[in-house]
Amino acid sequence: MFDVGFTELFLLAIIGLLVLGPERLPGVARTLGSFVRKARMSWISLRNTIESEMNEADLSKPIKKTSEELKQIGRELSEKSVFKTEGKKPVSTPAEPEPASTPAPAPQAEADNGKSGNV
Repeated sequence: MFDVGFTELFLLAIIGLLVLGPERLPGVARTLGSFVRKARMSWISLRNTIESEMNEADLSKPIKKTSEELKQIGRELSEKSVFKTEGKKPVSTPAEPEPASTPAPAPQAEADNGKSGNV
């Protein structure tokens, strides 16, 4: 990523030692190391998430292809003459008997219209 060799790191360490001093340099190096570790872990997590999403997309392609093939087969079967009754006497199927239609009784209104019979 950053083409940094040993000489560049050594030069940065000497500049850091001169600027920060020997007392603060270990703490700053530790903090910097933790930031680098967190950034690296975030990058790895992001990369793994992207790879898993790509793998799921690759798995869904054959399913979509098979679904399209099944739809095509269904269309072909519906177009075939096996299922059509062209030139043939249609087979009569027994009709379902309709339920007897009896008129529903009309709801009766209350005779007292809210008045009580006890006066």
